[in-house]
Amino acid sequence: MHTGFIIRMKRLRILNNFTRKLNNAIMATTFIKKEAVDFLKKLSKNNTREWFNAHKELYTDAQNNIIDFAGGLLKEMNKHDNIETESGKQSLFRIYKDVRFSKEKTPYNTHWSGAFKRATKKLRGGYYFHIQPGNSFLAGGFWGPDKNDLQRIRQDIDTNYMEWSKMLANKTLAKTFGEMIGEKVISAPRGYDKNHPAIDLLRYKQYLLRHDFTDEEVLSPDFVKQANSVFKNMRPFLDFMSEILTTDSNGAAIE
Repeated sequence: MHTGFIIRMKRLRILNNFTRKLNNAIMATTFIKKEAVDFLKKLSKNNTREWFNAHKELYTDAQNNIIDFAGGLLKEMNKHDNIETESGKQSLFRIYKDVRFSKEKTPYNTHWSGAFKRATKKLRGGYYFHIQPGNSFLAGGFWGPDKNDLQRIRQDIDTNYMEWSKMLANKTLAKTFGEMIGEKVISAPRGYDKNHPAIDLLRYKQYLLRHDFTDEEVLSPDFVKQANSVFKNMRPFLDFMSEILTTDSNGAAIE
């Protein structure tokens, strides 16, 4: 083996080690600050436009921190998935509430939240993060399937419910998320027998997974790493659903 080749290989290993350490350092500095959560606590006690406008600088600093967190998380997620959302800022939902049709008229949300959309028609589903004192969680899946998607999902459950049971019993999914959650119809969906062996699955009209975090976990320096791991563990569920929604009963791609 040539000496030059050996030297190049050593340099490559050194470069890879440096890159790995640099990425770990970046992840360690991309964390949610206590001030960003404290702002929410103060806002929940003073949810008025007057207080908010008088403390706009606190809001801006907290929001920028959450944008940085979301950007760091997005970078890690793109290592194991293909995300269409381009930046942490683009992922973030507005703190301003739409109160036009709400009985509760306070003007601001008292949580930080955002979503990441998977890219291309073949990768269905999405990811959601929610940061709120005492109620922080990550979730993902299918919040509002349209009529055609809902029909395809139920048709697949009807004929392949054993595969569904197997997928939902996946050790990683069960350990990370517990059971699938989501709104259900009260009785059997139209066209399905109420005594169907998979009637509990057929009643779903949302298909979601959720993992809760304590306030201490949210504020830990490695929360980006934890959050990324949770979202990565969701992949068996998202990939299973994506195949159902993008292929026909013969496995051919749906145009």
